[in-house]
Amino acid sequence: MTEPTLLIRNARVVATLDDDRTEWHDASVFVRGPAIEAIGPSHALPATADEVIDARHHAVVPGLVNTHHHMYQSLTRAVPAAQDAELFGWLRTLYPIWSRLTPEMAHVSAQLAMTELLLSGCTTSSDHLYLYPNGVTLDDTIAAAAVTGMRFHPTRGSMSVGESAGGLPPDHLVESEADILADTQRVIERHHDRSRFAMVRVAAAPCSPFSVSRELMRDSAALARSLGARLHTHLAENDHDVAYSQATFGMTPTQYAESVGWLGDDVWHAHCVKLDAHGIGRFAATGTGVAHCPCSNMRLASGLAPVRAMLDAGVPVGLGVDGSASNDAAHLLDEARQAMLVARVRRSLEPFGCDHGPRDMTARDALAVATRGGARVLGRDDIGHLAPGMAADLAVFDLRSPRLAGGAVHDPVAALLFCGSPRAAFTVVNGRVVVRDGQPTGVDLPVLIERHERLAARLVAG
Repeated sequence: MTEPTLLIRNARVVATLDDDRTEWHDASVFVRGPAIEAIGPSHALPATADEVIDARHHAVVPGLVNTHHHMYQSLTRAVPAAQDAELFGWLRTLYPIWSRLTPEMAHVSAQLAMTELLLSGCTTSSDHLYLYPNGVTLDDTIAAAAVTGMRFHPTRGSMSVGESAGGLPPDHLVESEADILADTQRVIERHHDRSRFAMVRVAAAPCSPFSVSRELMRDSAALARSLGARLHTHLAENDHDVAYSQATFGMTPTQYAESVGWLGDDVWHAHCVKLDAHGIGRFAATGTGVAHCPCSNMRLASGLAPVRAMLDAGVPVGLGVDGSASNDAAHLLDEARQAMLVARVRRSLEPFGCDHGPRDMTARDALAVATRGGARVLGRDDIGHLAPGMAADLAVFDLRSPRLAGGAVHDPVAALLFCGSPRAAFTVVNGRVVVRDGQPTGVDLPVLIERHERLAARLVAG
C-alpha cells in the first residue's frame, strides 16, 4: 500500500534544530508516511503531494516536546483555596478534591490537555498520573491520545506512603505497593512500544520522596528496567522538599535518588529547582535528565532552577508545563519563552561580578531545549529536530499575527519567543495533520470544552 504524502510548501523559514541549527528560507518539507523525506529550497522538492499546506508567511519548527505534565489537573485550574499556596500546602488543599476523580474525568481532562498542547505546537507529551481513585487507570489517558493524535509518554505514577506513615498524601489516596507494581507491569506490557516512531511509550513513576517508600523506588526501577521502560519522578522541587529528604533519609535529594538506583540515562526528574553543584555533577556524569518547569516553579514560588549550569555541565534538560493546577496553562512555546526569561533573570540572584545575563539563554537555545532537549530526556532519537528519516512532527506558525508584527520581519524564529507565544496554524504528528488552520482535527473543541467544564465543576463541588 502506498504511504500518503504531505508537502509543507514555500515556508518563510524552516528551523530544523539539527546539529548545525540549519535554517532554510523559502523552503519546503516533504513527508511520506510518518517520516520526513526531504527538506530544502522549494524549487528542489516535489511540487505536489496528497496533501499540500501553503506555508507562505509561516515558520516551521520541530514539534515541541513536553516532558512533565499532570493532565487531570486541568480540572482544578485556579481553584481559589490553592491560588496562593506553596507546594506542600497546595497539595494538601487539592488532594481531597482529586480523590473524587473518575475515569471519565481522567479521559476528558487528558483530551483537553493534549488539545491545548497540540494548539501550542507540541507534538509529544509525557503525563504523570500518580493517583487512581474510583477505578481510574492509565488506560483512560492513553485512549485520549488515540483521539487527539498526540505522541504520548504516559507514566504510571504512584503514592504508597500516606500521612499516618509520615508521608504527605491522605491515607485513602495511597495504594499498596504490590498493587502498584502489578499495574505498572500490566500497562507497560500492554502499551509500551519501543519501535521507531512509536506513538505510546510508558514509564514507571513513583510520585516523590515524600509519598513513596525507598523499597517502592528500588522495586519500580528494577521492574521498569527489566521491561525496557524509563523512570520518572519529582525531585528537589523546593526548600521543603530538600528538608524532607534531609530529615527523613539523612541525604540530599541527589544522594537519595542515587541510593535507590534513580540516576542513569533512562531516568528523568521533574523540577530539580534546588539541585546543588554535587547534584548537577552526578546528573551530568550519569546522563540523568531534568524536566524544567519554569512557569510552575514561579507559580508555586519554588525558585529558579539552575538550567544554564545544568546545560553547561552536560545534563539533559527538556521542558515541562507541569500540572495545569500549578501552571494554569499548557502552552509549551510559552514555557520555552519563560525558560529563556528565567535563565536571564537568575543574574540578579548570583554573586556580584558573575558572568551571567541575556546570553545565558538565547531564543534558539530555549527552542532547542523545547525540542531536542525534550527528545533526549525521553530517550528518543526519532523526534526533536527536522531531517530526512526523522519523524514528521512539525509545528507551523503564521507570522502575520499582530503580536509578531515588526519582529517576524527581522528574525522570524526568535520572534516566536520574544514577541509572545502564538497558537500553531498547523501541527503535524507522525505525518498526520492534527491541527489545521488553528483548529484541532481530532476533537470537536466546543463540545469538549463544555464537557470538561461540567466535569470540573462537579469535581470541585464534590
